[in-house]
Amino acid sequence: MTTAPGRSPSMLRSYTLADLFTIANASCGTLAIFLCVDYVAFGDARRLWIAIALLPLALVCDVLDGTVARLQPQHQSILGADLDSLADVISFGVAPAVLAYALGMRGGWDMIALVYFVVCGVSRLARFNATAAALTNAGTGKVRYFEGTPIPTSIGLVLLLGVALWVDRVQGTLWLGQVRLGPMGLHPLVLLFVASGTAMISRVKIPKP
Repeated sequence: MTTAPGRSPSMLRSYTLADLFTIANASCGTLAIFLCVDYVAFGDARRLWIAIALLPLALVCDVLDGTVARLQPQHQSILGADLDSLADVISFGVAPAVLAYALGMRGGWDMIALVYFVVCGVSRLARFNATAAALTNAGTGKVRYFEGTPIPTSIGLVLLLGVALWVDRVQGTLWLGQVRLGPMGLHPLVLLFVASGTAMISRVKIPKP
């Protein structure tokens, strides 16, 4: 079936196999967010463990979508780059921030720090999409290096929060406690998210594997 002139192709027909892994990535991140909200509402720690497990799975899907895309160069996705960035924002930006909030980083300064982290992730991905062509090696067709740390590096923060949950250092017993800065509270642990976000928007050049 051909597409009528002036009309875009069917959304479903435009997906490639690589895109399906990207959608799986976004699905894992979205489910993790829902489970964190469930934990806040019902206090069932099992939901948090599932949420934490889903985010490394999202990373696996993120790696697989690029691998599959390189193995099938004849099937170029018209959605690929943008779809990948949007999925990464969910799974490695919003979901880790929501997880941190669910585990106790709920002070006013904590929320500002977590919003900063997400905004940095969004900005980093937007910069990558805007500059990818200029950073691509004409001979190999591959991006030579990343500017700033890739947003999936936030999985390290997720694993750290998993350890905190495992040793029961969450909510009121979070590592480093909480301090008051003016009218709002700050958990010093949230500064790791600030550092991660700042690294993402830095100009540091990281060779691409």
